[in-house]
Formats: sequence, C-alpha cells, structure tokens
Amino acid sequence: MSTPSLYEQLLELESSGTAVVLVILAEALGSTPQETGAKMLVTSGGLHSGTIGGGKVEAKAIELAQEMLGSGAGTSHFVNWTLKTDVGMTCGGSVKLYFEPHAAGGAGAGWPIWIFGAGHVSQALVPVLASLECQLTIVDSRREWLDRLPRGRHIRYLQADAPDLLVAQIPDDAFVLCLTRGHATDRPVLQRALAEKKFPYIGVIGSNAKAEVLRREMIAAGLPAERAAQFHCPVGLSFGSNDPREIALSIAAQLLSERDRLAQK
Repeated sequence: MSTPSLYEQLLELESSGTAVVLVILAEALGSTPQETGAKMLVTSGGLHSGTIGGGKVEAKAIELAQEMLGSGAGTSHFVNWTLKTDVGMTCGGSVKLYFEPHAAGGAGAGWPIWIFGAGHVSQALVPVLASLECQLTIVDSRREWLDRLPRGRHIRYLQADAPDLLVAQIPDDAFVLCLTRGHATDRPVLQRALAEKKFPYIGVIGSNAKAEVLRREMIAAGLPAERAAQFHCPVGLSFGSNDPREIALSIAAQLLSERDRLAQK
C-alpha cells in the first residue's frame, strides 16, 4: 500500500478530529535548507509529516504553528524571516512561509456531534444533520448498521466493541448523543462522558423513568449527584410521536436550540 500524500493525511487528520496547520515554504532566497514548495503538517503535538528543511527554520515554524493551534487562530497568513536575523542561522538567505490552519473536522468543525448508536433513530437523524454545517461521528459495534448510513466528507463512522473507551477522543466542545440499543449500552458511555469531561450537551434516548435509573446507578458508581443530573433524557423537544423519523426531528430541533442558546452566552 502506498504512503498517503500530505493532502490525504491532512484530510484524515481533519476527519479524525485533529486540528492541524499546513506550512508551505512559499519562497526561498539565497542559502536556505529547502526549496520553494516544501510542505509540512503540524499538530499540537509537533511535526506530523513533511519537512521545510529541518533545523532552526523548521523548529521555529513548528513552534509558531503550535501557538496558532493553542490560540485557536483560524486565519491563514505569511511570515518573512531572514535566516540570520530572525532565526539565528549563519547562512544569509531568507524564507517566506505560509501558515494555513485547519480546524478539527474541516469546514463543519465548529459544531462536532458524536452519536453513539446507529439504530433506527440514528438512521433517521443522520441524514437530517448531514445537511447542516456540522462534523458527525457515529459509533456502533454493528458494522451492518453503520453501513446503512449515508456517506459524506464530514461524516465519520467508527465500529467499536467498547464505545465508551472512545469518550476520551471526543472534542471538549462536542454535542454527545447516546442512542444505543438500550440502558446497558447507554450507561457506560454516559458515565464516562459525565465523569471525564464537561460537554456542552449530552442527550440520552429514553423515558423519565430511565433517566432516574441512570442517575441512581451513576451516583452509586461514584459520580457526584449534581454531575449525574446534567444530561437530557428524554432527548429531544417535546413534540411528535414515537416514530423514529419524528423523534429524529425533535432531537435535531433540540440540538439547534442548544447550539444557539450557548452561542448567545
């Protein structure tokens, strides 16, 4: 299998929820460590792939890219560095570098939504959400159910036998939905989501009675009572019937309402 190109790696990082900066050596004059057109990808952890020549130039560019990721900067820009004066190198050349930040999830990354469970409600909900500016991740242990869902650039499917172990990978600003086959598969995800992070929205399909059982069990497992109450169940706004299509619309409406409410804070 051939090694993915730098741009293929960029798309993979975006879709996997990893913010990245593409750095391009736009111009090289004089004695420089690389030729014009050299590229590299930088994540918060440092150099991911590619090179603009190594050494002090690359180290300084990586540091700047990481600062951009840390501050959430979303604007592309150029920098002009004289190697001797700005970088501290002995050679007398200069470089012009282009820094292009890519948010985790790509164009819809401002609103990541993770859905646990690919059953009937998700089958109706995903097509609705897929038309919006959001980054969808759907998790289920059943490949056949995941395969029934529509494909798209900003839709990602993860097959996992222990979905709760993926909670640590979810961006802090994600909306989380537990729409699995039942109480036994919802609770591990919910428990981790409430114990390990503070997501802006967590919804669980079910009744008020199920919500009470979930709260009681999570408190017994060590979750503070205040935290155990911080999820929506029944999920969705109060309208429509129990038809999966109408439930999907009520969930989408609640997600949009919560998104807009939080944006006004």
